[in-house]
Amino acid sequence: MKYWLMKTEPNEFSIDDLQRVGVEMWDGVRNYQVRNMMRNEMMVGDSVLVYHSNAGEETGIAGTAKICRKAYPDPTQFDPESAHPDPKSDPQNPRWLCVDVEFIQKFKRILTLKEIKSDPNLLDYKLVQKGNRLSVIPTTKKQFDYILRLAKTL
Repeated sequence: MKYWLMKTEPNEFSIDDLQRVGVEMWDGVRNYQVRNMMRNEMMVGDSVLVYHSNAGEETGIAGTAKICRKAYPDPTQFDPESAHPDPKSDPQNPRWLCVDVEFIQKFKRILTLKEIKSDPNLLDYKLVQKGNRLSVIPTTKKQFDYILRLAKTL
């Protein structure tokens, strides 16, 4: 099993939305490095930290989910009405992938980016390292378990 942090903007799709629908397609990824992680590394059953990005004071980890469907072609790339169309993507050889995620839990409150950055145990976490702008971040089991322990104290 692997562990991931997956970013979403809460005004587009939040942990509350995921809790309401149960399972959702994680679409709109338009980064080759992340696409390759989805294709080659993400597996059904992998654990996910759901991260609310661009949320001001509430930017941070909001809860957990799991991968419940392995990577498949992202249908939004072929839909000109979607928020993420890619007219250059070929349906015979799709450029972009998505995975399905299933809600597991919502934290009592968001574990904020400020709190994460100030925790000496998370200084090596890619999320807090300068220059890391990926929408999906590999996470170690140790980091994942530590974050879950922190969330229990919120």
